Amino acid sequence: MTDPELRQLVESNARTAQAMLDTMAEARLEREEARGEFQAGMQRLEEAIQRLTTLQAGIVQLLASLDEDRPTVLRKLTSIDNKVDHLLDA
Repeated sequence: MTDPELRQLVESNARTAQAMLDTMAEARLEREEARGEFQAGMQRLEEAIQRLTTLQAGIVQLLASLDEDRPTVLRKLTSIDNKVDHLLDA
């Protein structure tokens, strides 16, 4: 192999190696961007779950207070029904 051929082969190998390094660097950047987007999505999901959990706890408290503070419609209807039955029996 002559000196110019050898030099050309070395240069070709160097360009190939640089192209491979460039491709690897681009892939690394893409992975980092995807990881960041994934983490942001997970953070939003965790925040949504927390809001849903808080909302559910509020609904449970509201329903519990409705049962404790005021009779429900069903209880009122049952009371009226019992009174009507009592009046009809008398």
